[in-house]
Amino acid sequence: MHFITGGAFNGKRAWVKENYGLSGTWLSAYQDHHLTTDRNQIQSNLLVLEGIEVWLKDLTKSYDSYRCREIWNSIMNDWLIWEKTESNRKLVVIGTDITKGIVPLEKENRLWRDVTGWAYQDLTAKADKVDIIWYGLNQTIKKTGDGKL
Repeated sequence: MHFITGGAFNGKRAWVKENYGLSGTWLSAYQDHHLTTDRNQIQSNLLVLEGIEVWLKDLTKSYDSYRCREIWNSIMNDWLIWEKTESNRKLVVIGTDITKGIVPLEKENRLWRDVTGWAYQDLTAKADKVDIIWYGLNQTIKKTGDGKL
């Protein structure tokens, strides 16, 4: 799995398209795609999950932080199984960093920020490669195993 994060409108999508091409399945929370857990729906060898902070926010509307983290990790573990089932499969996860700056006043927004931060830590631990994109430039902060594009 390749996890990509960075600020809003900093070129994450363009960077992924440039490095992985356009052939694959792209599920974007920004385009109101639902995060499917049905691995059989994916017919390509590349799966890009974009806007995961939006899906995480949806979870926080129904569950406490611990349950959100459990659900999210279960979903990601299922997608990691999908990726490892065939050697040519690749899972790319893109999430905007919402964890910096002023702590939100509203309880629900603090919960969202916390859950997102924990989810990103968990993704980083599971990922073969992690990149931060700022202003269209990447910085690789983790690369294990083959970690190749």
